[in-house]
Order: sequence, then structure tokens, then C-alpha cells
Amino acid sequence: MTQPRALLAGLFAVLFTVPVFAIELPQRSPSDSEVPPEDSSPAIHEEVPATSPTESLQSDIPVELQTGVVAAPALQPAASLWERIRSGFAMPEIESSLVARHEAWFLNHPDYTQRMIERSRLYLYYIVEEVDKRGMPMEIALLPMIESGYNPGAYSRAHAAGIWQFIPSTGRHYGLQQDWWYDGRRDVLAATRAALDYLQKLHEQFDDWSLALAAYNWGENVVARAIAQNRAKRKPANYQSLRMPRETRNYLPKLQAVKNIIANPEGVGFALEDIPDKPYFTTVTTAGHIDMQVAARLAEMSEDDFRSLNPGHTRPVITSNGSRTLLLPIDKAGIFNANLKDYDQPLVSWQTYTLRKNESLEQVAAQFGIGTTQLKEINGINRHLTVPAGRTLLVPMNEDTESSNLADTWENPEFLAPDDYYMNRMVYRVKSGDSLYSIARANRISVAALKEWNRLRSNNIQPGQRLTIYRNPRAARR
Repeated sequence: MTQPRALLAGLFAVLFTVPVFAIELPQRSPSDSEVPPEDSSPAIHEEVPATSPTESLQSDIPVELQTGVVAAPALQPAASLWERIRSGFAMPEIESSLVARHEAWFLNHPDYTQRMIERSRLYLYYIVEEVDKRGMPMEIALLPMIESGYNPGAYSRAHAAGIWQFIPSTGRHYGLQQDWWYDGRRDVLAATRAALDYLQKLHEQFDDWSLALAAYNWGENVVARAIAQNRAKRKPANYQSLRMPRETRNYLPKLQAVKNIIANPEGVGFALEDIPDKPYFTTVTTAGHIDMQVAARLAEMSEDDFRSLNPGHTRPVITSNGSRTLLLPIDKAGIFNANLKDYDQPLVSWQTYTLRKNESLEQVAAQFGIGTTQLKEINGINRHLTVPAGRTLLVPMNEDTESSNLADTWENPEFLAPDDYYMNRMVYRVKSGDSLYSIARANRISVAALKEWNRLRSNNIQPGQRLTIYRNPRAARR
């Protein structure tokens, strides 16, 4: 018994005489892979705190006996948003040659796919939360990858805009404000709420998520007709059995292809960087008009990064009727509010200007110290379009201007129409003998549209009165 006791005593002597050192963990620095090339979206990085000496000496931390160095505790990774998404997948799996083709395309274009995923980092947590609250399949959170590549600036030939690709009429139906200053279809918060409302309505109508997504892409009425035609012929009326255009036939297979990559990135050889399951942005409010550039500076952000969170504001000045919600990274909200409180300079450096008779855009640009190309771009003027006298333009304030007139002019009727209407705008001066009916007929528009554009509550008009008219075929059919 003597020999074991001696060994045990020696062991305790070693433990109590060898000095103990704490290991300090290095801070994590972002790698090049965290920011895909050709993308200015801000990356999200999780800060790892260094271990303090006090924490290292806690009794539940193991000690390396031979060296006497405290073994660093294993870091507990933040919950993964991708894991949350995977656990919420609920739609039937699709296995087809179309799925394989689209999956191969995404994998063979890693730059595009990485940019798409990098853009989604800004908005994905919010969308996952909203999908989760409604009990919808988590595949819905991936749908903007198919619709727009998660690009809030996406705009299609059918005039669909934003990450959810709303066309103007559907956007208006679901409460998305659209005017010259702001497009709710590009606003991530507003458009997400509208898209999920629409998708839930489609699911209630068809009682099938595959058909609901087909209707989101193709249109609910045509899907309903296709189902009725199949039933009349005693054929199955599910998604796979319907006759549909190529785009819709490829719609779900594209979504399945992205789902496959997200579900098993290692298995398909795709480097999918994790996203923490926590919010990226929060909301702040501004009481009045403010330049986009000033707002970004107050938040200590680049203007591009600021725009990526506030893409609904389409002009260089953000207009407000008393309260405007802006999105900022969580760590920038306090900075913005503190800087705004201490800011003693004008928040707006823009004004409106009405083009005079025989006055050219070149003359206006020179008068306000701006290039003609930039003036056209800011005002959404097509280079092939003739701009008539009487049109109101957004221009910078120059040295001769004491204060902006924006507070008095930003709600003019011409600014209340969507941008694509504004590009086809004309001003008509009412003549003696004119009526709303005669003006509408001459311009191939409806009286209702003419009254709506000009906020007219009656049919009464006066000679000399100016009426705004949008020569746009879609506008005329409203």
C-alpha cells in the first residue's frame, strides 16, 4: 500500500506547484470569403469575446496535467439561421430532371449564388421570423432567391419590383404605397408582409402550397382555370398535372434546387457560410424630410449600405409626413439617434423647380450646378423623352436658395403617381368648353383615373386649371 500512496502524493504535489496560465482567445477577423466580390452589402460578423483570467480559473474548466495550462472552454456557437430554416422545411420534395438542371446551374455559377446569399443576410432573419409567426413552410423564406436573387432593386419587364417582385396593381391591392418618392414594393418590411398575406390567401384558395406558389408566379385566376379544365376532363388537378407555361413549370424546381443546396451544402460541395439566428437590423424614425446622404452619414454608414436597407426610397431625399421609419443595423441605431440629436445643419439640400416655357434641361442643370445626365437620372427622365414646360423637377439647392420649398411641393399631384407613370406625364391646361369627359376621351383615359390623379372630388373644372395626365396604357385602363 505504501507505493500507491507515494505516487498519489507526488501527483498532488505536481498539481499544486505547477503555475496555472490563462489562455487569451484571439478576436475573430473577417475573412475574404465572408464578402463575395462585386457586392457592397455589409457582412455580418459575430464578435467572439476574449476569455478573461477570472473566467479561466473557474473550477469546471479542465487542467492539462502535464503542462499545467488551463484548457480553453469550447466556444458555444450562436444558433444557426440555416438550421432553423432546415428544420422548418415542410413542402413535398420534388425529384426531377428540372431540379437537377437548376441545381447544377446554381453550383456552376458560385459567384452569382454567393452574391444572392450574401444579399439575403440582411433580410433573412426578419423574413424567417415572419414566416415562422404565420406557421408557413420555411421554403417560403427562400422564395426571394427565385424571384429576385434577394435583390431589392430587381425590376422586371412586367414592371415587377423588389425582392418579392410585386407588379404595381397587386402591390396596390395589398397596401403597398407607390409614388414618385417611395415604392413599397422595394421596402423589405412592407413587401414581406404583403407577400405573406398574398401567399396565405392563395393557400386558403387552393389548399396546397405548390399550387399557391404556382399562382403567385402565374396568377390565381389562370391556375383556377387550369384546375377546372383538368377536373372537367377527369384528370388530376395537382401542380404536376397542370398544363402551365415554361416559367411556372420551372418555378418550383428552382426553389427545390436552392432548398437542396441549403439543406446539404457539404454534400453538393457548396461553401455556405453560417448566419446567426438573430436580427441584423432595427427601426428608427425621423420626423421630417432628410437627405439620403445625410441619413447615411448620421448612421456612420456608406450610402450604398444605407440604401441596401432602405431601398423603398427611390430619390436622394427621403420625404416624410411626420414620421418615417428607417432600417439600420442594430449597432448603428444608437449612433444615428445621437448624431441626429446633435446635428445643427439642414437635413435637406434639395428643392423642386418647375420647368419654364422654352427652358431646356441643360439650362436648368447649369443653373443648379448639376450635370444634365444626373438631373435626368434623379428625375427618372428617359433620354428619348421630351420634357414639356410645366413639369416639376427635383434639383439641388444652390447658394442663392435660403431654404428648401420641399415642404410645400412634395405632395403635388404629379409626385403621387408611381415612377413609371411619371415618366409619361403631361400637364394639360383646361380651356373654355372643356369637360373631364372630353379631356379623358381625347387622351384615351378614364374620367375616374383623371379625377384620381388630380384629387378631384367633383367633375367641376375651371378654364386655366392645370391637370396632370399620364399617357401610359396601363394607367389609362385603371
